[in-house]
Amino acid sequence: MTAPLEKDRTPKVTEREARQVAEAAREKDWRKPSFAKELFLGRLRLDLIHPHPLPSGEASRRGEEFLARLRTFCETRIDGALIEREARIPDDVINGLRELGALGMKIDTKYGGLGLTQLYYNRALALVGSASPAIGALLSAHQSIGVPQPLKTFGTEEQKDTFLPRLARTDISAFLLTEPDVGSDPARLATTAVPDGDEYVLDGVKLWTTNGVVADLLVVMARVPKSEGHPGGITAFVVEADSAGITVENRNAFMGLRGLENGVTRFHQVRVPAANRIGPEGAGLKIALTTLNTGRLSLPAMCAGAGKWCLKIAREWSAAREQWGKPVARHEAVGAKISFIAATTFALEAVVDLASQLADEDRNDIRIEAALAKLFGSEMGCLIADELVQIRGGRGFETADSLAARGERAVPAEQMLRDLRINRIFEGSTEIMHLLIAREAVDAHLKVAGDLIDPDKSLGDKARAGAQATAFYARWLPKLVTGPGHSPRSYGEFHPAGHPDLAVHLRYAERSARKLARSTFLAMSRWQGRMETKQGFLGRIVDIGAELFAISATCVRAEMLRVSGDHGREAYQLADAFCRQSRLRIEELFTRLWSNTDDIDRRVVDGVLAGRYEWLEEGIVDPSGDGPWIADATPGPSERENVHRPIR
Repeated sequence: MTAPLEKDRTPKVTEREARQVAEAAREKDWRKPSFAKELFLGRLRLDLIHPHPLPSGEASRRGEEFLARLRTFCETRIDGALIEREARIPDDVINGLRELGALGMKIDTKYGGLGLTQLYYNRALALVGSASPAIGALLSAHQSIGVPQPLKTFGTEEQKDTFLPRLARTDISAFLLTEPDVGSDPARLATTAVPDGDEYVLDGVKLWTTNGVVADLLVVMARVPKSEGHPGGITAFVVEADSAGITVENRNAFMGLRGLENGVTRFHQVRVPAANRIGPEGAGLKIALTTLNTGRLSLPAMCAGAGKWCLKIAREWSAAREQWGKPVARHEAVGAKISFIAATTFALEAVVDLASQLADEDRNDIRIEAALAKLFGSEMGCLIADELVQIRGGRGFETADSLAARGERAVPAEQMLRDLRINRIFEGSTEIMHLLIAREAVDAHLKVAGDLIDPDKSLGDKARAGAQATAFYARWLPKLVTGPGHSPRSYGEFHPAGHPDLAVHLRYAERSARKLARSTFLAMSRWQGRMETKQGFLGRIVDIGAELFAISATCVRAEMLRVSGDHGREAYQLADAFCRQSRLRIEELFTRLWSNTDDIDRRVVDGVLAGRYEWLEEGIVDPSGDGPWIADATPGPSERENVHRPIR
């Protein structure tokens, strides 16, 4: 029935094999336009995002009604300080969210859900996340990457009818991909699902299973061995969390998000009906990546919410706190931080709302936009929180409970910083996001010239690729010389009378997009097959693209608010400030494309790994405990107590 269990079942794969697995899971076709894809090709296609798309009247009505109910719930039922102290979301709060319909925000009404748009779902996460980031994480993990989203896109009607009503009203779901020795390299996935008649038998260990401690349903990624009638490969399954053989062996604790129900889950001879397989065998990784196309938007949404809270605290505190005869906000060193917080928060909301509305309208391919939003939001959110802690001084480092104990307002600034830090790691670390986005950014180049740098291709393939590349670049390169960014009249609607000039920033973005494309082409010509090893360069290319996307989204949002008469003048001021700050960062990134320490950094790393600098570590003691760097994940029955506790 099942293959013998081996001591180490983590597949041994080469770097090339790992890349091939990841490449096979990519969405290779671009059936719809993409603003961000065009941006990396040197084209500022403002027509794809301007005028700013807006939700329908019915979507707005239903969304606003739910947000009003959710706000009342957050204000009256959620005690964020209690969750922080006890490191647990009270059961009655989760049950209240169930009654409110919050578990089914993104689930269609025909299955008992609320059927909210992506835009209002993200606004709801920003709202509830401001009350308790742990609750925001619970709801996001349940709906953004948990069982509902994969079923919505890839599930059968029978699966939807069976599971979605439960997920909309009562059941909490979790997503299980990561393993103790497998993170962003799914080619080494060790959990197996061996076919046995009308069932699969799961064995393996999953790490960092957000919601896994309290979940009722799991979406599990496991490797199906290839056999007769089974193509095999990484496959997705819906698994009942109380199935025999499942043990939640540990509830993990973190520096932030202390109410997070995240654990280690072991599968030992767990039988799963074949009817619970999502999609065909081998489609699991593609399902996971497709789910994240919109699922990633939940993190920057909560970062935008955090930015709003940081702005509120910075404004109130900096007006009340005086130093040297005037409020600290009036001192330039502090004022610059407040300006950064305000302008960047406006940009975060602009990026998230634009990407969300594009997802709702389904007129654009937003896989790059969503990834850029996650990258930009998680990085900027951390910077905003760090600046707030600095503005608050010693009080920023002090806990809310300690502040309250000595009679001051309980402001959890240090908690915000701790809670936001994980977003640079969750759902694709910054480093992985750089590589993922960079792969999409150079996709057009690889399609026409990829065979030229592929060592496995024949001379004939390379000759055909050469001819194809010559034709493509003969058409494309001349377009990178000049464009609307050089005309002082371009984007004139973004410079209305009495408002700051945003047109100048869009012209800069257009010129910079062409410069970015030229830089990418030059790098590919210079490094060819070694381009994928230049992760520092690729990361800066992506960061420039993220800033340009944010500039574009910010200008478009400001104009939309001006036209609607909703704080338009103030929006233009914030957009102008953000664009000017962003342009300084972009110029630095362009400089660092070619003037950097990448080569010497590699030599230092070689020395560190070779032990040549061990003398530098002398004079300290290491407080770390004993034990292996990576826990043993050998398959087999659990020897630990099951700490799974479903909420009833």
